[in-house]
Amino acid sequence: AACGTHRAAAAARSFLCSAAAASHLPAYVPSQADIAVFEAIAAPPPADLFHALRWYNHIKSYEKQKASLPGVKKALGKYGPADVEDTTGAATDSKDDDDIDLFGSDDEEESEEAKKLREERLAQYESKKSKKPAVVAKSSILLDVKPWDDETDMAKLEECVRSIQADGLVWGSSKLVPVGYGIKKLQIQCVVEDDKVGTDMLEERITAFEDYVQSMDVAAFNKI
Repeated sequence: AACGTHRAAAAARSFLCSAAAASHLPAYVPSQADIAVFEAIAAPPPADLFHALRWYNHIKSYEKQKASLPGVKKALGKYGPADVEDTTGAATDSKDDDDIDLFGSDDEEESEEAKKLREERLAQYESKKSKKPAVVAKSSILLDVKPWDDETDMAKLEECVRSIQADGLVWGSSKLVPVGYGIKKLQIQCVVEDDKVGTDMLEERITAFEDYVQSMDVAAFNKI
């Protein structure tokens, strides 16, 4: 900005002299040429350019009368000698270029684009989520099923236990384990879906075979 002000102030002196000569007006009489240059300067010239600063403050005092000042206001590039290249436009263009965000975009447009992108990603996420199978919590349970005595038909007891069918229940391997005095218990494995089958339900239904089953205990319980 400081460089732009220096260039503009320097251009002001060059243009004003040329403009005054071209319009046949005394250099000290403000004209539309002064206003054109004044409006092209973004900020007051620095103090070391005292002539330019004095001119700036002088023209600024005509702020309310600028429309009535003599001369015809032209584009800034129209002032100055015909054989001198106009560099003020380049300075202005440079400043304008500095204000342009080459990598940015209009806030409203960017907001709409971001909103659209977010909606697309949400839709993709929901689509993947709906296609992805839900994780089913399961448990592996080892049951001890005890008979009344050593005369209990253990094959029939196991048959009764395996006859219990439910959604989310799968029976596994089994074996007979001695407990003493010639009595054996049935140790049987099963896998259950936690949301569908619980140990309370298993105990209730197994002990319902009261002719064969004395009790049921959970020997092991592991989450899968």
